[in-house]
Amino acid sequence: MGPIVPPLVPPYETVGDGPHHVMAVHGWFSDRAAYAAMLPHVDRRGFTYALPDLRGYGEARDIPGAYTTGEAGGDLLALADHLGWERFSLIGHSMGAAVVQRVVAAAPDRVRRLVGVAPVPASGVPMEGEQWQLFAAAADRPENRREIIDLTTGGRHPAAWLDLMVRHSVEHSDPKALRAWLDSWALEDFHEDIAGAQVPVRVVVGAHDPALTAEVMRQTWLRWYVNAELVELEYAGHYPADETPQELVRAVEDFITADV
Repeated sequence: MGPIVPPLVPPYETVGDGPHHVMAVHGWFSDRAAYAAMLPHVDRRGFTYALPDLRGYGEARDIPGAYTTGEAGGDLLALADHLGWERFSLIGHSMGAAVVQRVVAAAPDRVRRLVGVAPVPASGVPMEGEQWQLFAAAADRPENRREIIDLTTGGRHPAAWLDLMVRHSVEHSDPKALRAWLDSWALEDFHEDIAGAQVPVRVVVGAHDPALTAEVMRQTWLRWYVNAELVELEYAGHYPADETPQELVRAVEDFITADV
């Protein structure tokens, strides 16, 4: 555990100036640039997107903290207050989906709609043996990050794309923070804090993601959220925002637009 630090407003950027406010939270191997390929295609008149950097990433690379999903949930609420957003929708990719669920647990009445993209369940992601070692050493071993990205996208993408993803990850994350984050998103189980939540939820998975599959979602997200639905993207793996950005924009905006 790192030092206990009170909530802070994380570094962020906003895109669009529409009336529906949306916070989009990145995953374990990226900073807010995780959504860069989507941004040219979003509806900037209908939505205002806020994209924060979690502690240990991007502009927040050197901000100390415990690097936990609970701490980050508090930071997101601090950002919403800073922006003057009373109610807003949430998007979380992978680890970021665990973070946004902490917001649901802490302030359910403030969340309009929630989209989990290749999302970590609130129960964590059990791993052991060689798989755990692969992930635990990824903070210090770029080759591990590359293997994980390749595995979780079905081994389908060019070497140059894998290299680009790894290079961005290494350059925009702090290794100690990355390692600490793993213990939180993989090992913590807070599903009882969100079970039965009424917020409308859409879970988006890639057909080529062998880990966070549609079946895993049916056993977790769809079981715990009362108003949850599942969408599978045929041509994506674990990184739909990079692999199929336009399809992901449709999956996200078609759903959150329904809240009028």
